[in-house]
Amino acid sequence: MLEIQIQSTNVRYQDNEVSSINVQFQARDPEGTINLNGYIPLKAEEYAGNESLSSLTVLVRTKLIERLQIQPTSTVEA
Repeated sequence: MLEIQIQSTNVRYQDNEVSSINVQFQARDPEGTINLNGYIPLKAEEYAGNESLSSLTVLVRTKLIERLQIQPTSTVEA
């Protein structure tokens, strides 16, 4: 399982309200052979209620897994 560490959150405001959040993270596997870093963009509604590090880590893990899954874009002929 990947160990995910939240590095920072970048909160964006529009009209004095939170509009979006970029959650920057680092991840690695226990053997140290896979290293990932980047950010996951969240909507204000997704972030609300998930501000704690444990909740935010679960949310980032879920979003990361969704993005890593193969999404067919077209069929390839051999």
